[in-house]
Amino acid sequence: MEDSVLNNPTTHAYEEVDIFTWSNNLVQYVDDLKIDLYFFNKNYTVYRVKVGGGAGIQLRGLFIDDILEYVLGGIEQGLLVRGFEEAEAEKGVLQKTLIRNVDKLVYSLNWIKNEKHNIDAFIDSEHDLSRMKGVIAHCYYTDMKQPFYVIKSLPGSQVMHGKTAWMYKDGAFKPFDEMATMKIPADNHLLAISDDLFVFNQSKLKGLFGYDAKAAVVAQKKVDEIEQKFKLSFDGANTLQTMVFGKPSTIKKLQKIEIEAVDQTALMTHAEEMGIDLFTDDSGAIIIMDDKDLVKFVNLLNDDYVESNMTGQRYEIISKRPLRIKEDN
Repeated sequence: MEDSVLNNPTTHAYEEVDIFTWSNNLVQYVDDLKIDLYFFNKNYTVYRVKVGGGAGIQLRGLFIDDILEYVLGGIEQGLLVRGFEEAEAEKGVLQKTLIRNVDKLVYSLNWIKNEKHNIDAFIDSEHDLSRMKGVIAHCYYTDMKQPFYVIKSLPGSQVMHGKTAWMYKDGAFKPFDEMATMKIPADNHLLAISDDLFVFNQSKLKGLFGYDAKAAVVAQKKVDEIEQKFKLSFDGANTLQTMVFGKPSTIKKLQKIEIEAVDQTALMTHAEEMGIDLFTDDSGAIIIMDDKDLVKFVNLLNDDYVESNMTGQRYEIISKRPLRIKEDN
C-alpha cells in the first residue's frame, strides 16, 4: 500500500500484516495474554488504568474475542481487507490504513511504548471519567512476536457517577456513593498491529482521532497532481506530502482545489499582482521553505486572494460560494 498524504517517515521497512494469519496464530496465546488498560482524554493524555476484582477476567471478552470471531469467521465468508483508497466501507470488507497516518494515535501509543513509566494512574476525582475519550488495551505475551493494541471509544453517555445514579441491590435502589461506573462498547472499533491499523468502524476512527481517511485519500491524489504539474523546491528532505502532514485545514482545502484551472506561470503572476511573497529559485521552481510559504501556495491554488474592482482593497477569502447569475430568457 502506498504512503498517504499524512505519512511520516519510519526507520524500518514496512511489512504488511496478514490479519488472517495473525488471528490464527493468536488463538494459541489468547488464554495467556496479558492486557494492560489505558484511558486517553480529548488532549490525548494517557492514563494507566488499574483493574481489580473480576474485571480482569472480562478483558478478553471485551477486547479480543469479538475481533477473533469476526476475522476467523470472515475467512469462510470471503472477508476482504483493503486500504481506504481501494474500497468504500461495505459488508465483507475490513478497511485499514497505516498507524503513522493517524498522528494523534501515534502520539498516544508512543506513551505506552516508550514512556510507560511516566504515565500517571487514572484517578476519577482528579481526571474525571466522563472526560475520557477512549480506552487502549495493550495486549502482549512473552512468546508473541509483537504486542497489539485494541482501541475503543468511550461514549460519555455510558458514564455514571454516584451523585447522579442509583444501583439496584438487595431488592432496593441505593446510591453509588463515591463510585463511578462505565460500560465498555461491545462492538469492534480499531486494532493496531505493527504498522497497520485495522478499522472495524470508520466513524470511530474519525471521532477518536480526527482522522478522515477518505479525505486524506482525496488529498493524496491532489498532492500527486500538484507535484506533476508544478515545479516545487523544498528545504532539506521535505516534500509537499511531509509538509501537509498533520494540517487538517490545509488537507481540507486541497480536496476542493481544481488543479486544471491554473498553471505555474499564472499562479506566480497572480502572486506578484497581489503582493504575495512567494518566490522561485534559479531553475524556476516555487520555493516552499516553511509553513507560511505552504499556506500562500495552497491559497493561490485555491484562488483565495482577490482584489475588489470597486474599492481596490485586497482580500484573503476564507470561504466562498460561486455566484449564480440568473439569465434572462
